[in-house]
Amino acid sequence: MEEAILFAKKYVEDLLSFFGLNTDVHATTEDDEVIELDVPSTHLNGFLIGHAGDNVRAMQFIVSTALKNRGSSHTRVNIDVADYKKNRADRLVKKAEAWFREVRDSGNPMDLEPMNAADRRVVHKAASEYGLVSDSVGEGRERHIVLKPDSSSSDSGETEKTKEQETA
Repeated sequence: MEEAILFAKKYVEDLLSFFGLNTDVHATTEDDEVIELDVPSTHLNGFLIGHAGDNVRAMQFIVSTALKNRGSSHTRVNIDVADYKKNRADRLVKKAEAWFREVRDSGNPMDLEPMNAADRRVVHKAASEYGLVSDSVGEGRERHIVLKPDSSSSDSGETEKTKEQETA
């Protein structure tokens, strides 16, 4: 795993150097499965992140593919530029709390708008912590979450019923 982390870190640093950025990428691992690469804030944040995170997802794909081509068993990569993903997830959870309250108070399921896999993963995790069941339904760009109250949940607000572990 350590070799894969070092390779991914160097790969991103080399990629950034093509844009004139000589920056130190911080590399860690999450549960020995996902390589986390944090790129510090630069004058090119907007370019590196892209519209709705498209460019940073493309960088993740490139690094993941490079790891696969090297035969690495650890190929899941998460790149965050200037805490963009962390801040986006925090905003999404804050927004989702209103949905969670509505589902809990009404007792009725709620279909959310379609969202990308990374955003769905954030909502699934938060819904589980809030004591709700969440399912991803649909295909492709129409894939979305359905939130439901968990009738078997205890008052502690915890459940093990989140039905999907998505990758990004």
